[in-house]
Amino acid sequence: MHNIPEIENLIKLISKLPGLGPKSAKRIILKMINNRKELMKPLAENISEVFKNVIRCKICGTLKSNLLPCDNCENIKKKFNKICVVENISDQWAIESSSVFQGYFHILGGTLSNNNLQKKEDLLIDSLIERVKRNNIEEVILATSATVEGQTTAFYIQDSLKKTNIKVSKLAQGLPVGGEIESLDDGTLISAFKNRQSLIDN
Repeated sequence: MHNIPEIENLIKLISKLPGLGPKSAKRIILKMINNRKELMKPLAENISEVFKNVIRCKICGTLKSNLLPCDNCENIKKKFNKICVVENISDQWAIESSSVFQGYFHILGGTLSNNNLQKKEDLLIDSLIERVKRNNIEEVILATSATVEGQTTAFYIQDSLKKTNIKVSKLAQGLPVGGEIESLDDGTLISAFKNRQSLIDN
């Protein structure tokens, strides 16, 4: 295997995936090679399709097909009055799987930090404010992590929404200090949502 450049390159790439190392990558590659038609070919084709067609929505930040409208922010069949703001798509998936929240999501794609304030344009915060106004949103729930960066981001968004006359709340009990949303179990998420604290209530 070490004499085949294609396999060596594939091992390096797969090893970069979360939770995988060189040994796991080798096992995955051998599994694919031994199942070329049933596994390797459809996997390669599907990855190619995802690369070509799946993009980040420029309005809400979630993943969408460039062949279809964004189901999260443009589907007119939905008439939600809440937006949940999260840092990453993995946070959105974790909350969706718990079924604790019914509403729109706004995925920032990261956090602000004291040393990187110029990044705020990339976090779609202006887009969030426009969505609040356009969709008659009554509450924005800040579900950022309990890290310093997450709290800095939540405070900035809270300040940005002061003139919109809506309720702004944040997750409370059940969210440990330094905790990240995607790592929480369903029970903890449910507690955090039910006991959220109001920051701005107009």
